[in-house]
Amino acid sequence: MTASLAPSRTTAFTARPDELAALTAAVAETAERYDRSGEFPADGLAAVHRAGVFAAVIDERFGGGSVGPLDRLRTVQAIGQGDPSVALIFANTLATHVAQSGRGGLPEHLYSRIIAETAVRPVSINTARAEPELGAPARGGLPATTVRRTADGWVLSGRKAYVTASTGLDYHLVWAKTDDPEPRVGHVVVAGDDAGIRIIPTWDHLGLRASSTHDVVYDEVAVPADHFLEIPFQGTYRDPSSQASALSLTHAAIYIGVARAAQEFFTRFAHERVPAGLGRPIATTERIQSVAGEIEAQLVQAEELLYGVTARAVTGDEAAIARTPLAKVLIVRAAISAVETAVAALGNPALSRHNPLERHLRDVLSARVHPPQEDAALLAVGRRVLAV
Repeated sequence: MTASLAPSRTTAFTARPDELAALTAAVAETAERYDRSGEFPADGLAAVHRAGVFAAVIDERFGGGSVGPLDRLRTVQAIGQGDPSVALIFANTLATHVAQSGRGGLPEHLYSRIIAETAVRPVSINTARAEPELGAPARGGLPATTVRRTADGWVLSGRKAYVTASTGLDYHLVWAKTDDPEPRVGHVVVAGDDAGIRIIPTWDHLGLRASSTHDVVYDEVAVPADHFLEIPFQGTYRDPSSQASALSLTHAAIYIGVARAAQEFFTRFAHERVPAGLGRPIATTERIQSVAGEIEAQLVQAEELLYGVTARAVTGDEAAIARTPLAKVLIVRAAISAVETAVAALGNPALSRHNPLERHLRDVLSARVHPPQEDAALLAVGRRVLAV
């Protein structure tokens, strides 16, 4: 398959430290505005696109960049430090590009079209799996969403919950079952502007308010015959990709970014805050210095787990692959603890909407909902340890 990518900037994005810092700053410019409005973060995604990031994560075989697994995580972390809603939308899109470079799946002509569109705008892609009745598919069960055969292809009907980027989503990969006596399951690819797609504005959450994670109804959506991508199914949804273990930590990288943003505010506040009774910045006190040390300790732990486990997992290290669910749990715990430590130390100012730390606290708590969720990960690990 061949496709060319028109450059979105004069030099290719390579995830250098200076590029990552500039990316964080550009995305952060609109984060508070979108958090307050709850609107789709179009400006933040446009900033990511201008930096050349969407093009860079497409495989070189398809005309993209050469950003590898660790640099992809660093990029997601940098975007998350600026605006985690933007980072989540990008991370979901990234997962599709990584899957395509591995096992493939999307029809060649469709992926060529996605590449061409990505050259000129930030194309978003996401899988729609959860359902109001079923819940998360990793917990087991068949989807109620159904795709039935027609003379020209398929017709998709059903309702999905928690579809991130819904109001601005370019391509939906909808988990559905066929109407055969023995149903097959797979992803049905539909374009965001296809007839029969309706957004139900259900997303009004504590954190990631701009992620547009609404419910979506698919009402007799007609799709071409090759847009049903069958996947193996044995009672629960499992990503068949050989890189799925590494991708499971991508969402965790978002929240390390959030915690780094919280640390940045904490540091700035500590230098600027001069209580009348103290007469000098609180950053000069041992109490605040100890807190700063604790925050950094949590973040070092999180980053060492993220990048260390991933570096081993992508080489095929079976022990590292088996540890990725537990690594995700520990990274999330550390990121949340880092932000909560900063909030506890600063008191009332930390909870004021005039300061970004309040937003970072709300956002970092969203880390717990991404799979594998803590109870499922600990159960699987516990069973393996106990050999039961």
